[in-house]
Amino acid sequence: MATANERIPVLVTSQEKALISKMARDAHMSMGEFLRRAASSFRPSEDEKMLEGMIDQMLKTTAQASAAVDDALSFVDTSNKRIAAMESGRVY
Repeated sequence: MATANERIPVLVTSQEKALISKMARDAHMSMGEFLRRAASSFRPSEDEKMLEGMIDQMLKTTAQASAAVDDALSFVDTSNKRIAAMESGRVY
């Protein structure tokens, strides 16, 4: 591996620096190494595709859940009407 000899000044807030420092420490590496690895693994187009896929799946499952809730509410409504009819002595 080539020796690092170029600098990239990056301004961060003190909270961001503390978080980066903790994450690097938890990963047992220097902040420089942590940031180099993070930057080299960042693939915005791949991340966006993955997020779009997750959003599509979330929309599908949300629609399915909504339909299931509607079905359940309809079943409960029908059941409540049947119970009310039985309690009033009418056959439903």
